[in-house]
Amino acid sequence: MTHNELEVATLSQALQQEPEHQHQQHQSNGQQIPPALPPPPHHLEINPLFRSIAASTSAYPHLHPRPLLDPPTDYKAIPATAQQQQSPARFQLTNGTASSALNAYGAHTPAVSRPASPFSLATPVDYDGLSWPSIGTRARLDETEEEKAARIQKMTGAVKTLLECIGEDPSREGLLATPERYAKAMLFFTKGYEENLRDVVNNAVFTEDHDELVIVKDIDIFSLCEHHLVPFTGKMHIGYIPKNQVIGISKLARIAEMFSRRLQVQERLTKQVALAISEILKPQGVAVVMESTHMCMVMRGVQKSGAVTTTSCMLGRMRQSAKTREEFLNLIKR
Repeated sequence: MTHNELEVATLSQALQQEPEHQHQQHQSNGQQIPPALPPPPHHLEINPLFRSIAASTSAYPHLHPRPLLDPPTDYKAIPATAQQQQSPARFQLTNGTASSALNAYGAHTPAVSRPASPFSLATPVDYDGLSWPSIGTRARLDETEEEKAARIQKMTGAVKTLLECIGEDPSREGLLATPERYAKAMLFFTKGYEENLRDVVNNAVFTEDHDELVIVKDIDIFSLCEHHLVPFTGKMHIGYIPKNQVIGISKLARIAEMFSRRLQVQERLTKQVALAISEILKPQGVAVVMESTHMCMVMRGVQKSGAVTTTSCMLGRMRQSAKTREEFLNLIKR
């Protein structure tokens, strides 16, 4: 073997041993390369809201239909030390102390009292669609009169079956027309699936030099809990700080009505109204507070008739400024 051949063989052997040596060195220093991120559960992966949030963290950019402004980072292949060097200003609160660790899906949480809502990273308004539609919503909106009649007939048969299952007689006089009445009532209770923000707002956005709080409070809300299909009712208070644009005040109530006329949970309803207003007006801040009584915990379950549930969603200056938030909360209490 020549001298050159010997050098090549030695170098090749060293390169083959280097990964094992580095692996042993990492173990001796107590450092371990983090395992690959787990794939998201299927029921979340098909959820449009989760897809937008996951993509915004750059952990799963393929789940989002729109390209990200920044090139995605492959957190799976980056050791923990490298992650700390790449993003020293982003933290996650753990037991009151800040760390730069990632959660299960590679998302950071800033170490501030009220970070920006992750939902605000996704556009809630689809002008060609229905603003957070569900599966089958588009078919319901576009159906013909014959298809609508067939839908009511199908629902009527289902209600008859339900009445039989609870021990009633659907053919007796008092219940004879109840299945069809209930089917039509349920379509009215959920008419928000057939509406979108483009039609609800109807170009009622105007340029105006106003930069103080605009509040519409005590908006009556009637919705159906998606867990038990029983009502929850209450009041919603909406406020925003304009940035050169204002909206017709009746449209705030109409937006709340549109989202409430769907199967809902109060937390999501509150946030959807806030994000819709934020997307339409691009204001300095938006605040939505809702107080309601849920029949699912009055008529059944714990059966507490005096319980009131309050939820809020604060965006922009309403979230960032404690004084602005306090001003809004004080005004809606008057």
